[in-house]
Amino acid sequence: MRSSLRFLAAVSHTRPSKLKKPSISLDHFIQRQRVLSFWREIMRALIKVPPSSTRTELHRYARDEFERHRNVSDLQHIRYLLSTGKSEFETMRRYIDEQIAG
Repeated sequence: MRSSLRFLAAVSHTRPSKLKKPSISLDHFIQRQRVLSFWREIMRALIKVPPSSTRTELHRYARDEFERHRNVSDLQHIRYLLSTGKSEFETMRRYIDEQIAG
């Protein structure tokens, strides 16, 4: 029994751990959750748009913006991007509501 424990211990030391990512601060974690929540909010709003080229363009625009700023790590800049994105999204939401109603 002990030899199997040694074997498992030896195997675990030879494989790189998937958990050895650099940890982030609590503030970064909170901002990350806000960004993910914002992304989900956008995706939920886009589902309401009937399938069309407009829906595809709106989805592509949102994804491109998120991808473009993917590696931003400065908290102030992340907060700025979120507030700017939310104001742009409100404009887009009004457009979506017009598309649904019209």
